[in-house]
Amino acid sequence: MSLSKHVDPDELMASLPQRPTKHQPHPHKRATHHYIYGSRYSAGTAIPKFEIPGQGTDAGSIHQLIKDELDLDGRPNLNLASFVNTYMETHADQLIMENIAKNLSDADEYPALMAIHSRCVSMISNLWNIPKGQTAIGTATTGSSEAIHLGGLAMKRRWQERRRANGKPTDLPNILMGANAQVALEKFARYFDVEARIIPVSEESRWCLDSSRIRDNLDENTIGIFVILGSTYTGHFEPVEETSRILDKYEQETGISIPIHVDGASGAMVAPFTGSQGKWGFELPRVHSINTSGHKYGLVYPGLGWIIWRGEEYLPKDLIFELHYLGGTEQSYTLNFSRPGAQVLAQYFNFLHFGKEGYKTVMRNALSNARFLSNAIEASGWYVCLSDIHRKRGIHGGGIGKGVKEGVKEAVLGDDNPHVYNPGLPVVAFRLSDEFKKEFPHVKQASISTLLRAKGYIIPSYRDSDESRFSRPRKSSGSKLSEDREENSEHGTR
Repeated sequence: MSLSKHVDPDELMASLPQRPTKHQPHPHKRATHHYIYGSRYSAGTAIPKFEIPGQGTDAGSIHQLIKDELDLDGRPNLNLASFVNTYMETHADQLIMENIAKNLSDADEYPALMAIHSRCVSMISNLWNIPKGQTAIGTATTGSSEAIHLGGLAMKRRWQERRRANGKPTDLPNILMGANAQVALEKFARYFDVEARIIPVSEESRWCLDSSRIRDNLDENTIGIFVILGSTYTGHFEPVEETSRILDKYEQETGISIPIHVDGASGAMVAPFTGSQGKWGFELPRVHSINTSGHKYGLVYPGLGWIIWRGEEYLPKDLIFELHYLGGTEQSYTLNFSRPGAQVLAQYFNFLHFGKEGYKTVMRNALSNARFLSNAIEASGWYVCLSDIHRKRGIHGGGIGKGVKEGVKEAVLGDDNPHVYNPGLPVVAFRLSDEFKKEFPHVKQASISTLLRAKGYIIPSYRDSDESRFSRPRKSSGSKLSEDREENSEHGTR
C-alpha cells in the first residue's frame, strides 16, 4: 500500500486561475434531467476529492462516477506483473458476497466460519507434509506480509527466551535472507529491530540465496533464516533442503540451533502440486514455519494469507492473546484484529472444488504455458530468459554476457513432465539479448514495456543498474523484463 499525502482543497483551489464551476447556477435550481447522470454532480458542481461533501447524492450517480474514474486502472486479466489472483468462478463470487459482512475476529458470532478456518489450517498443514503425531498450529492473515512478520516474531521470541535462560544478552538479533528478498522480509527486520543480513545474489546463485555464503553470516545472535520458495524476481526456488543441511552442520560444530522460515508466498501452493522441488516443507525438522498467500496461487481474491507452525511449541505463548470479546473467549496471534472472513470461505471453496488433482492441473498448465512462452521469446533471438523453468534440470542460462546462442537452445525440451525441468514458479523473466543490443543499441528495454502497456498489458521493466531496484524488487510475476548492468560484478549487492 502506498503512502498518500493530505491535500488542502482551499489552498489548491486558491492557486488555480479560475474554477470552472464558479459561475454555475445553484444545483437546486437546475433541471437535473438535462444531464447524463441526473444528479448534483452532473456538470456544474465539482466532484468532491479532498473533503466529504456537505450534501450527498443518489447512489446510482456516485457508482457511475467512481466506475468511470476506475477506467483509468489497468485490466486485472492483462496484469502480467503481479502474482495476485484475478478470477474466481461465479459460485465463489456468490459465496463471497453472501458472507462479505462476516468478521473473522468474531469467533463467537460466526462459529461455522471459524470451523472452516480450522479445516483450512489442517488441509494446508497436511499439504506441507506435517509429520504424523505433530499438531500444527496456524492462522489466516491479510497476506504473506503479515504472515512473514508473525513467523519472524516467533523466531525472535524463541531466540530471546533461550538467551535469557542462559544469562546472555538479547539486544543484537539478526536474520539472514538473500538480496532478492521481497520487501516484506526486510520490513520485518526493520520494524521489529532485527539486523537484516542480506546475502548478495549472483549469476552463479541464479539470483537467489547463495548457499556458499550462509555459513559466514551465522553467529549466536542469528534468530533464523528466511528461505524463499519462489523468488519474486525470477521465480526460482531457493534451496531449502541444502540450507537445512548447512544449519545442521553448524549446530553440530557450535551447538547453536537456527530455524528456517520458508517464505512460500507463491511457491508453497505450486511445489506441492508439481512435485519437482524435493524436500522443502515440514518433513525437514529445521523448518519451523511456512507462509503462503491464498490470494496468489491459492487462487483466491486479494486479502488472504496463511502461516503454519509445525507445532504449538514453536509459537511462544506470550505472543498469543486470550480475548474475552463479544460474549466468548478466543485466542488471537495476528498483528491485526478485524479482517474479512469471506476470503477464508473462498479458499475452502477452492480446496473442495479443485481438489489436489485440480490444483495439479492448474499449476502444470501454468508451467507449460510459461515454458512455451520462454522458448518462443528466446527463439526470436531478441531476448534471453533469466528464469530457468523451460530448461533441462541442472542447465541454467540467460545471465550477463550470455546470449541465446550460448547453451540455451540445446536445453529446450518437448517433454511436459515438470520433473525434467528446473523447478520454479510459472514466471517468465527476460531481457534483451546481447546480440540484439549490439545490433540495435538505440532500442531501450523500457520502451518494450511501454509499448505493451499501450495495448493493455502490464509488464514491468527492471533496471539492474539501479541497485535498489534489484535488491528490493516489488512483488511481481507473470512476464518481466530485466536489463543487465553495464559492468558485471554481482547482481543486487548492497
